[in-house]
Amino acid sequence: MVTTPHRTTKSPYPYALYLPAAVVYVVIFLVPTVMAFYFSLTRWTLFDSTFVGFENFVDFFAEQNLRIGFQNTIIYAVLTSGLKVVLGMALGVLLTSKLRLRGFLRSVVFFPVLVSTVAVGITFSVLLRPDTGLVNKALALVGVSGPDWLGDANTALLSVVVVDVWKGVGLAVVIYIAGILSIPQDYYQAVAADGGTAWHRFRHVTLPLSWPATYSVIILSFIGGLRSFDLIWTMTRGGPGFTSDVIASIIYKQYQAGFFGLSTAGNVILFVVVTAIVVPLAYFLGRREVYS
Repeated sequence: MVTTPHRTTKSPYPYALYLPAAVVYVVIFLVPTVMAFYFSLTRWTLFDSTFVGFENFVDFFAEQNLRIGFQNTIIYAVLTSGLKVVLGMALGVLLTSKLRLRGFLRSVVFFPVLVSTVAVGITFSVLLRPDTGLVNKALALVGVSGPDWLGDANTALLSVVVVDVWKGVGLAVVIYIAGILSIPQDYYQAVAADGGTAWHRFRHVTLPLSWPATYSVIILSFIGGLRSFDLIWTMTRGGPGFTSDVIASIIYKQYQAGFFGLSTAGNVILFVVVTAIVVPLAYFLGRREVYS
């Protein structure tokens, strides 16, 4: 007698648990994204809209300072993410060592992350003033004449980069601390048994096995750098002139001028640019990931 295998029916219960998250995702992300793509093809106000096709995109690419904005956006993202990786790993290694007051120092390093970005921008705008700022006054004590940090085209963007790194490196440190503490101690003991130094432990254990943390820091920092707006706007308004403009600040200026369709097209372009850069980067970095 041949028996047919018993068919089991899958219960819909597990999938029902996804429903709240799916609803939030659709309402908060998918619907606004689709609406943004539509309104980027229109000239719109709060009460009406007129379909103009790709005219907004043509006008946005015709912006005279767009090339500077793209260039500054890439420079800003590369510098901030690179510095957060280097400093985050260095501080992560330091704050996982047998250091006195390391708990307190971890809190000190992470504290700037909790402070409002606008508040940080306003504070450093005051500290970096050429005549009355505390930074130049401190430099004057050692005989150095400080520049106009935010008013000089050569230093404005770099000054904001330094402030951004100061504010955001704490998050990178926390990620690295978690990554380093998850490495089994057996690896360090094996290096010590072979007579390895602290450099060997870092080079052959900490550095490769903390790659998942490095991957996370690079991706998060790079996305944040490409989308950065509030700190740059608070400190320089994209100036002097257009020298520290990024794509997000150009978009905001269009909003201020009342060109809502044009600025929406700019947001769509920024979305496409971030996706086109981050997705291949995440794929490339993900292939190198090492698991302990």
